[in-house]
Amino acid sequence: MPSPESSLLQSWHDNADAWIEVIRSGGIESRQQVTNQAILLAIMGRQPQRVLDLGCGEGWLLRALADLGIAAVGVDGDAKLAEAARLAGSPTVHVADYDALVEAKVDIGCDFDLICANFALLHQDIIPLLAAMNVLLVPGGALVIQTLHPWAAAAGDYQDGWREESFAGFKGQWQPMPWYLRTLSSWFNALDMAGFRLVGMQEPQHPQSPVPQSLLMVAERR
Repeated sequence: MPSPESSLLQSWHDNADAWIEVIRSGGIESRQQVTNQAILLAIMGRQPQRVLDLGCGEGWLLRALADLGIAAVGVDGDAKLAEAARLAGSPTVHVADYDALVEAKVDIGCDFDLICANFALLHQDIIPLLAAMNVLLVPGGALVIQTLHPWAAAAGDYQDGWREESFAGFKGQWQPMPWYLRTLSSWFNALDMAGFRLVGMQEPQHPQSPVPQSLLMVAERR
């Protein structure tokens, strides 16, 4: 029986083509209406010169940052998504999975002003990864995380644990994806244990929706 972590990475490989299509066609309304702009504004608010996009996927955020004159490097665990990002105009995109990043097996650069993770931190034990990212930042550098809002995503079961995304309502053929839901306190504890200090939190919301579309956290390297 494969672990949830290995199934998670495999699902990104299996769903890569469908994911590229849905992102580039603007098929996820919450991203188009709320969350894409939210993370861009959070990054721009820090005025970084060098950014690492952790879990860059097919590279939409890399391209958006380049359009703003911000030098951005990408890294993703799936080679197909990384290659799609390169072909779309982002030359510096590395392939490295969770373990490779934690153990620094791949040189993805250092001295970043900011590292962003946009709906990319889906593993159970993220503290080693966050700690590995901490050392890649300049002193006082920032980590910007946008994730599913735990209260909205919990669907009444508000506790840490593995969940499954079925991609119901998405166009195309999809394989289910396991992902790990953590509560607000678990997020804050993970950041603290990885050497970060939370300096900002937002709950981006669509004006016509009663629930937040995401949780957005800004933390600084201590």
